[in-house]
Amino acid sequence: MKLFKASLIVLFSLLIISCSEKDNVPKNVEVQNFVWKGLNAYYLWQDLVPDLADKRFSTDNEIYSYLLGYDNPEDLFYNLLYMPNEYPQDPDKTYSWIVDDYIALEQAFAGIRLTSGMKLIGADYANGSGGYYVYVYDVVNGSDADTQGVTRGMIITEINGATITRDNVNSLLDNNSFTIYLADYNGGNPVSNGNTITVTKSQITENPVKVSNVITDGGHTIGYLLYNQFSSDFDRDLNAEFANFKAAGITDLIIDLRYNGGGSVQTAAYLGSMITGQYTGELFAKQIWNHKVLDAFPAETFINNFTDQILNKNSQGNVVLDEAINSLNLNTVYFIVSKNTASASELVINGLKAYIDVKLVGTQTYGKHVGSITLYDSDDYTRNGSNLKSHTWAMQPIVLEIQNKNGENAPEGFIPEVIMEEDPSNLGILGDPTEPLLERTIQYITTGAKGLPTVQKGYKISPSWNSSMANPDYNNMYVKLK
Repeated sequence: MKLFKASLIVLFSLLIISCSEKDNVPKNVEVQNFVWKGLNAYYLWQDLVPDLADKRFSTDNEIYSYLLGYDNPEDLFYNLLYMPNEYPQDPDKTYSWIVDDYIALEQAFAGIRLTSGMKLIGADYANGSGGYYVYVYDVVNGSDADTQGVTRGMIITEINGATITRDNVNSLLDNNSFTIYLADYNGGNPVSNGNTITVTKSQITENPVKVSNVITDGGHTIGYLLYNQFSSDFDRDLNAEFANFKAAGITDLIIDLRYNGGGSVQTAAYLGSMITGQYTGELFAKQIWNHKVLDAFPAETFINNFTDQILNKNSQGNVVLDEAINSLNLNTVYFIVSKNTASASELVINGLKAYIDVKLVGTQTYGKHVGSITLYDSDDYTRNGSNLKSHTWAMQPIVLEIQNKNGENAPEGFIPEVIMEEDPSNLGILGDPTEPLLERTIQYITTGAKGLPTVQKGYKISPSWNSSMANPDYNNMYVKLK
């Protein structure tokens, strides 16, 4: 989505502090001033926060006095949010956030992370003892964990000799190098097997197009894609896989979003267009912003349509990808989902279900239908705007709610027709037709059988922790401010 920043600056300069402010902001509240102005301009619930009201301050000195009450810009930012958590589905998580290093944030959106390569989920011991362990659900290709032989399904009970607990798991994983102690599953009460592996973190660029293959089952030629992040940097790779599916003449398609917490709204629209193709130009999703932004621009500014072309530009406005979308023209699509399926992943499900038959296998999705933008401290809040300040603070506030063409979304998440949880004792190999969730989805395609919910016994997955939570873009859906 493109906002016309020149008009926006004029609009907001009339609503808030005088134009002379930018030259006279005291240095000790420079970042705080950026926080207040950015949230006043864009925050979705701006009109519900008294301290963000357009007429809250009548003079520069009045707002500076207020800002001086916050030594830490982060404290100001979170105190200005509408609710402490913003999102009742997860009371421990705020979906607006602020960072003091926007370089790391930009790298996260591009799939670049400092990581050992292990992706982990926490679980309680089945015997009710209060014990806690983590298991590997995925390993990043080319990472040190991959090189050292860490594999999906490994059970870990200790790190650097310390027993893992809910309270210490994050701190144990903070080290740049650490040793994991492996265990046998033992019915959900892991027992050490004496094996250890030492892994070291490094800067890794992760391609979210993790697995892609074609599976033949009877008269069905099934395309399978494990897709882990909606990252525009890999739109070419995503489109290439659909070219392969098209060449293979697939009759059915499975998109595995069980570990996909979201990302770019534009990439979500591209994926929807790849799956279909018969709805080019029609509305895929529409965005609801605060009243000031909505009033400033025509309605078409806030829509994302199905398209037959990928057109991506960098922050300087230069075209970096311009190619035709490889569309499959399908009327049915199957998604593998879980509680870690969120935001842009749910957007694809929601946008498509207004047009075609969308089938889900797995567990209820996360439920997040709001999105954000990155705001920098420049005159127009963009990375390349004039007067960009030397500090590296940036904000990622919630600025929009997103709906499909029927005005629908799913704040509580989507419930699959076929309910099945992953079992840490039998995770299988991702992309292999015998992997339990993929096998069940293939069965759904070939027989139409929904069956009874399959819930594994003997373990309890923690509702509040997986290692992806440490990522700055965790469960985020965003548009670019251009």
